[in-house]
Amino acid sequence: YLNPTGGKWEPAISVQLVSSAGGVGMFRESVSFHTPTPTTTRENALLMMRAFIVPEDLGTPAGAVTIRGSWNFQTPPGWDTVYTPIFNQVERPVVPMMVIRVETDWYAHETEFRYVLQAGEGMTLEHSLPIGQVFFVPREPVTLRQCTAAELESIEASRQEFHHQKGAVTQQTPYGLSYSPHYLRQSRAQKDSGGG
Repeated sequence: YLNPTGGKWEPAISVQLVSSAGGVGMFRESVSFHTPTPTTTRENALLMMRAFIVPEDLGTPAGAVTIRGSWNFQTPPGWDTVYTPIFNQVERPVVPMMVIRVETDWYAHETEFRYVLQAGEGMTLEHSLPIGQVFFVPREPVTLRQCTAAELESIEASRQEFHHQKGAVTQQTPYGLSYSPHYLRQSRAQKDSGGG
């Protein structure tokens, strides 16, 4: 899109991708110019499109579209990168995204967010809107085991104590709702004592 007058955005270039009959595999790329004088070449238009999406990933799984992030990451040894959708985004419609964990300590993996669209569904993207989140986690072995009877007893005792203390400081809002600030107070106390 172009905005030459500072008013309305006008389409300049569009790229149409057509998948094979099965929806996966080779596809056709066609470029359309919407201005009397094209502002770029067909090759540059395809490069611009590839700066935003990964066309080879279209349709795997069915309906998937892979959107490229602005930044790539290489982590310190032993750390991985997790690519996720925007947390706590509740505005409808919420398009599901596949979450992936990648070893980025030996390779600066390209940041990609793969959303899965239903038939007829679309996404609106703007330069000021986030398209995903990234966080980093240490690659540590995880060992699962059964709790001992003593550990289960301790867990249950701490749960009951927490609920008792939470109930002891429950407050009413002016609107008649009840809430307890116990968790917030306990969390801050842990941080202040260096235990959190």
